Amino acid sequence: MFHWLEKHPFLFSVGVFVTIAFAGLVEIVPNFAQASRPVIGTKPVTLLEQAGRDVYIKNSCNSCHSQLIRPFKAETDRYGHYSLSGEYAYDRPFLWGSERTGPDLHRVGNYRTTEWHENHMMNPAKIVPGSIMPAYPWLFTNKVDIDTAYATQLTNAEFFGVPYNKPVPTKDGKTVVIKMAKSVAGAHAMALAEAKKVAAKMKNQDVKDAVARGEVPEIVALIAYLNCLK
Repeated sequence: MFHWLEKHPFLFSVGVFVTIAFAGLVEIVPNFAQASRPVIGTKPVTLLEQAGRDVYIKNSCNSCHSQLIRPFKAETDRYGHYSLSGEYAYDRPFLWGSERTGPDLHRVGNYRTTEWHENHMMNPAKIVPGSIMPAYPWLFTNKVDIDTAYATQLTNAEFFGVPYNKPVPTKDGKTVVIKMAKSVAGAHAMALAEAKKVAAKMKNQDVKDAVARGEVPEIVALIAYLNCLK
């Protein structure tokens, strides 16, 4: 058999290629499948966080900020633990970004506060001297699109299996359930309840008054989203 293969170098090469390819698949594919599973502690975004994620995308924040920390000391020292693929299991779409004009935001919730984001979005250069980031004052007056955020939740749950209303394991060995509203009216009530908790930590009185009236400014949703990035 081996003598015959030695006399047919082309078939011998094909046989070697097939053997190595098969062995590679057996070794690599299971690792990819394991790495793509949700990391313990990863949970779906809440309704208000989803609305904030939509605001983040609408204002092209991902054009200047990545959400992907590479396993280099220079990055982990600055931004925290490097990103794991399973942490993106519920993201639709991914917001890895291809440009890093500003800092990476994948773990910004670990070291920035609601008040910091509030002041920074209104006047970035005042908070970070030399910053080239523009101000976003319209976020304090524009109202968030809860209907679209709710539709996204429904789509993610139905077509992508994102586990809303189901127990999700946490890092401390317990479980948490991220609830999804049963109706559009319920979604608005749920978003407002979340918004009140965020607005309570803000200083802008116009924002507080808007939430008290039952409105949700985009800045509140965006901050909720940034706070969940950990």
